[in-house]
Amino acid sequence: MALEIEHKYLVKDSSYRDMATASYDIKQGYLSREPERTVRVRTFGDKGFITVKGVTRDCVRAEFEYEIPLKDASELLAMCLPPVIEKRRYIVPFEGKCWEVDEFAGALQSLVLAEIELSSERETYAVPPFIGENVTGNPAYYNSNLSSLVER
Repeated sequence: MALEIEHKYLVKDSSYRDMATASYDIKQGYLSREPERTVRVRTFGDKGFITVKGVTRDCVRAEFEYEIPLKDASELLAMCLPPVIEKRRYIVPFEGKCWEVDEFAGALQSLVLAEIELSSERETYAVPPFIGENVTGNPAYYNSNLSSLVER
């Protein structure tokens, strides 16, 4: 089984932009937002992906992600539960780890979240200066739940 082990934080300043080595725009929607199984469709650049995630326990959940043709992903986004989330993702290396910082657009434009994926629940890491409150495990900050808060 594929596992995702991830910690998520609020971001307190924009210093990550100067530290970023890349950025790209993402569109993502959900075919299912049920806590037991979320099914996400995502596009960025010329790539499309479909991802199935299981229940989150602490910072761990089952995750199955597959690249699909961009055309298929675009058609699936049109079938997703409204609304489709748009965000800009920044890739920020820091002390041997890769942080992903998402600036949300539209109704969520004031929200900025940072994530780090880990290889084990016990892995330690240094925290960059832009990191704020740890919101790992708080369902209010799951992307699948954020999408339901966006004005339609």
